[in-house]
Amino acid sequence: MADMPYSSDRLATVFGGSGFVGRHIVRALAREGWRVRAASRRPDLAGFLRPQGTVGQIEPVQANLRYPDSVARAIEGADVVINAAGVKSERGPQNYAAVHVSGAGEIARAARAEGARALVQISGIGADAGSANPYIGSKGRAEEAARLEFPDAIMLRPSVVFGPGDDFFNRYAALARVLPALPLFGGGDTRLQPVFAGDVASATVRALDGAAEPAQTYELGGPEIMTLREAAQLVLRIVERRRLLIGLPFGVSRVIAGATEIASAATLGLFPKMLTTTRDQVDLLVDDNVVSAAAISEKRTLAGLGIDPQGVEAIAPAYLMRFRKTGQYAASRPT
Repeated sequence: MADMPYSSDRLATVFGGSGFVGRHIVRALAREGWRVRAASRRPDLAGFLRPQGTVGQIEPVQANLRYPDSVARAIEGADVVINAAGVKSERGPQNYAAVHVSGAGEIARAARAEGARALVQISGIGADAGSANPYIGSKGRAEEAARLEFPDAIMLRPSVVFGPGDDFFNRYAALARVLPALPLFGGGDTRLQPVFAGDVASATVRALDGAAEPAQTYELGGPEIMTLREAAQLVLRIVERRRLLIGLPFGVSRVIAGATEIASAATLGLFPKMLTTTRDQVDLLVDDNVVSAAAISEKRTLAGLGIDPQGVEAIAPAYLMRFRKTGQYAASRPT
């Protein structure tokens, strides 16, 4: 579908707009004719978003969720607000409580005060305010904080999100290039339902256009359910490498993850990111990460929003091909 001419009368503010999921949302909004403010702590690093729209359509702006005035300025005059901000691990003031919980509440409060007609929050399947896992618990409390201030807020809970630049399939592909064996934390039996970032973005736009019920929670998963082991095997097929897959019990996995956290902190972040895993990330694998039966029966899914999700094998080869021994030229090798 051709991009729509944008209207200066429709303004959307996207927090975390320069992040992995946020940039897809910014692009999808621009294609539908929205004027977009991409709010982030470092707008000077978000210039790459501008070419995704026409001249003046996408504007990176500064906002720090720990400073309410900056949040309000970013939302001023916006018709709709999307919160795609988040952190995968805690570091200093950028912690789960500040970014996920307090940040969500501040965004919702400002959105209501500025008269925004809709608020969409990107959460995650399994978000639970009562969870002992700090990450999952913060995601659940973030939903509560947003709904307290903006009762009609729409929650989108994706499973593992994939696409160019993801931290899931790319990590396995990168590890396969340098390691003789790949570790499968938690044994590799956790079930996942990877969802394409572009489909999450389309769901966001459709929710804003009225396809989603206000104050409702939608669970977003792709067309395939696979175990962690099957996901790693899929990556190995795509990058054409043979590697041993080693399932590690949760106890061993947490010890290894803790060691990489210490190594990262001791080297001030110089320890390779692809080798760094947090204990919180390991604990995320305790429960399956798939769309619930209740969400399916109640049509609180991508299909319920009118979206036919794209599968991993339709998308991932295009961006994982670089990890093959001959990179993007693999398909043209002489036989």
